[in-house]
Amino acid sequence: MVNWKNHIHSDPTILLGKPLIKGTRISVELILELYSQGWTTEDILDSYPTITPEDLLATFAYLKECIGQELFFPITRAS
Repeated sequence: MVNWKNHIHSDPTILLGKPLIKGTRISVELILELYSQGWTTEDILDSYPTITPEDLLATFAYLKECIGQELFFPITRAS
């Protein structure tokens, strides 16, 4: 299991404090957006050579912890 704290951090002076992959300006939000648009891991690593496969795993470990701590927006049913 990847320890996300070794890969993800937040700095209030960079991207308004959004969680980032350490040493980059690449946000967890961007990684998720790319995956949601159908990008593969290889696509992301090829386009952003400063990040590693472990960085990508760390984004999911971070999100798992956020959800476990209920740091998310509840999903409501559509009427």
